[in-house]
Amino acid sequence: MRDSDRYDRQIILPGFGRGGQQRLEGARVLVIGAGGLGSSVIPALAAAGIGQLTIVDDDRVETSNLHRQVVHGTDDIGKPKVASAAASIHALNPEVSVETVTERLTSANALELFARHDLVIDGSDNFPTRYLADDAAALCGIPLVWGAVSQYGGQVGVSWPESGPSYRDLFPVPPRPGAVLSCAEGGVFPTTVAVIGSLMATEALKVLTGVGSPLIGRVIIFDGLTARFRELEYARDPHAEPITELIDYDVFCGIIPTVAPAELAGIPMSEITLLDVREPWEADVASLPGSVLVPLATLDAAADNLDRSKPVVVYCHLGIRSQSACELLMAKGFDARHLEGGIDAWSRQVDTTMARY
Repeated sequence: MRDSDRYDRQIILPGFGRGGQQRLEGARVLVIGAGGLGSSVIPALAAAGIGQLTIVDDDRVETSNLHRQVVHGTDDIGKPKVASAAASIHALNPEVSVETVTERLTSANALELFARHDLVIDGSDNFPTRYLADDAAALCGIPLVWGAVSQYGGQVGVSWPESGPSYRDLFPVPPRPGAVLSCAEGGVFPTTVAVIGSLMATEALKVLTGVGSPLIGRVIIFDGLTARFRELEYARDPHAEPITELIDYDVFCGIIPTVAPAELAGIPMSEITLLDVREPWEADVASLPGSVLVPLATLDAAADNLDRSKPVVVYCHLGIRSQSACELLMAKGFDARHLEGGIDAWSRQVDTTMARY
C-alpha cells in the first residue's frame, strides 16, 4: 500500500478500511472532460489515491473558464486542459499515474479507451458525448457516473446496465438542439459546478470501493438558488432497443455538422461541392470562389442535380439558412456540413478584403 498517512482519514472510516484503499489504488478511471465538472472530479479522485486517471479533452484553457474550472490557473491560459489538469494532479498527489488524451471522445476511439478502464466519469457539456459515453459504457460492461449543469442547477446519476437502468432509460430522446442553454449561452453558477462535481466523485468512490448505495436507478437534482436537493427514481425501459453498436451521435441529437472558416480554407475545392444558398443579389455582392448558387427556396427541387459522390459544404450569410439547407440535404442522404458563421465569418477570419453586407 502507498503512503498510509496520506489516506489515513479515509482508511479509518467504517466500512472503508485498507481493503477500500487497495481497491482505489488498483482502479483505472477514465474522466471525460477537464472543464468545470472535471475540475472537481479530478482533484478529488487524485487526492483519494486512485491508481490511474485518464483524462480526455481536446480543449484549451480560456480566461472565461477560470471562474469555475479551478483545476487550471491564469498561467495555464492557452494550454491544453489535459496538460494543465495533469500538472495539478502531480502537484497534489504524485503517486497517481496520469494519462492524457488530447482528443475529443468519438465513436472511433471510445470503445478502445473504455475497455482499458474500470469506471468512466462523464463530465462533458453536450448531449452527443453523453449518449456516446452511455452506449460505450454499456457495450464495455462498466459503470458510468454522469453529471450535468445548467445555470444554477445540475443533475447526477450512475448508469450500470448490469445493476440497473442507464442514462438512455432516463432520457430516451435527446432534447432538440438549442433547447438547453450551454454555459456560454446561459451562464453557470461556479459553485453549482463544484457541488455536482463533488457528488460525481463521491459516486465514483462508492462504486469502486463498494461502500454505500450508488445512484443506480436514481438521479439527484440540485437547485443552487434554493439550496434544495430532490431525488427522482426511474427504471429500465422494457421497450428500449438493446445497444449493439456506436452510432453518429451528432445526427442522433439533431446536431448539424459544421466546418470552420479556417478549416474550409484548407480543403481543396475539387474534393467538395461548395453550395451557396443565398439569393442572387447577395452572391453579386460577394461569394466564395468555386461555389454553386442554389437559393434555399429552390434547393429541394434542385438537390437531385447535385453530385452525391462528394461531401457538400453549404454557406449563406450568417449560417442560419445553411443549417436548414443541411437538414434538407442530410434527409436526402447527402454528406453535408455548413460553414459556421457563414460568409460573414469567412470575411472576418479568412479573407478580410471581401465585401461585407
